[in-house]
Amino acid sequence: MSIIEPNSLLPVPTGALQIPELPRATINADSEPLLSLVIPTYKEAANIQKIVSILNNLLDEFIPGNYELIVVDDDSPDGTWKIAQSLMEEYPQLRVMRRQHERGLSSAVIRGWQAATGRVLGVIDADLQHPPHVLLQLLQAVEQGADLAVASRHVEGGGVSSWSFARRFLSRGAQLLGLIILPGVLSRVSDPMSGYFMLRRDCIVGQTLNPVGYKILLETIGRGNVGKIAEVGYVFSERKEGESKVTWKQYVDYIHHLILLRVSTGRLRRFSQVSQRVGFPIDRFLRFGLVGLSGVFVDMVVLYLLSDPTTLALPLTRSKIIAGEVAIVNNFLWNDVWTFADVSSQQRQWRQRLKRFLKFNMICLAGLVLNVLVLNLVFNFVIPNRYIANLIAIAVATVWNFWVNLKLSWRVTQVK
Repeated sequence: MSIIEPNSLLPVPTGALQIPELPRATINADSEPLLSLVIPTYKEAANIQKIVSILNNLLDEFIPGNYELIVVDDDSPDGTWKIAQSLMEEYPQLRVMRRQHERGLSSAVIRGWQAATGRVLGVIDADLQHPPHVLLQLLQAVEQGADLAVASRHVEGGGVSSWSFARRFLSRGAQLLGLIILPGVLSRVSDPMSGYFMLRRDCIVGQTLNPVGYKILLETIGRGNVGKIAEVGYVFSERKEGESKVTWKQYVDYIHHLILLRVSTGRLRRFSQVSQRVGFPIDRFLRFGLVGLSGVFVDMVVLYLLSDPTTLALPLTRSKIIAGEVAIVNNFLWNDVWTFADVSSQQRQWRQRLKRFLKFNMICLAGLVLNVLVLNLVFNFVIPNRYIANLIAIAVATVWNFWVNLKLSWRVTQVK
């Protein structure tokens, strides 16, 4: 096999996450729909050759030469993209994109779709947990008039192979939470957490997508112009090679994504539009708010342990100062790796992180003074309940902390 030149890699699209229209010359309504199937990868060296071979053989029988496989790799340290690139001569329908400045499954899928030439766009995992033969049923559903065809674990013929009770509980709990926050989107499919589907390109052409985490299907339904939806049952298999990407962060990102979609597609759309006009960063604020909720929990627990008459019974002000500082440390760590990750990911040295922490701490200490003042004023003159007064004080300090940090901390940190 000859060596593939580096310029054979697909260029990585930049700018907004929007799917372009196809050039008129490429559209032929009389032909079978051309499928562009994106395979997002990260550290899948053990699986990539097998999945490409299986998909190529399967699709060559069903739509020979009328498809493309697009591997989008996030610069895997195990060289997944190199292995995929070496397969391009053997599999002429294979295209490979190596992303070095972005990371994330959802954005990888969209970047792949941006480079795609098909009228039907799809996504499948590289780890073989999605059975490839289901692709044919999904494509048939689209050919029969569906705008979106979803592989589902929760319809007839679907299921999971060997999930624990805890994982099943978390999956169903996440779906229930989604139905509460975003019923108009999640009620349309039985498996909104699915990452295995196809859709007509024109359903999302021109829409600005803003995915969070791994759940690209939510973004597609929530922001796209999707009419008829078909579902095909499949059994989710356990990974045999490589390492699982399932972490607690996926669930946090999922909740964050639901809130963003609720803001932009539900009754809060006007508020979102006003936010954009005045330059208010709703995305960061929501992240900051979720981090703040974890800080509330930390603050309350420490305040109870220090000040409650049944525990240490320390003075309220002293207890509040200690509890507030512990919460500040908690909030900084989460904000640094999540809320302002676009800055911190490019400044990973400990000296840079310490500098950010000192800035954050100074701003939040000023907020802590405000917090203590509000706590005492409310507790002594308005509501003689230490916990309600503390919640009010936290709310006031949160607004202060977000706004001042936005203006003076991460926002002004320059990447050199």
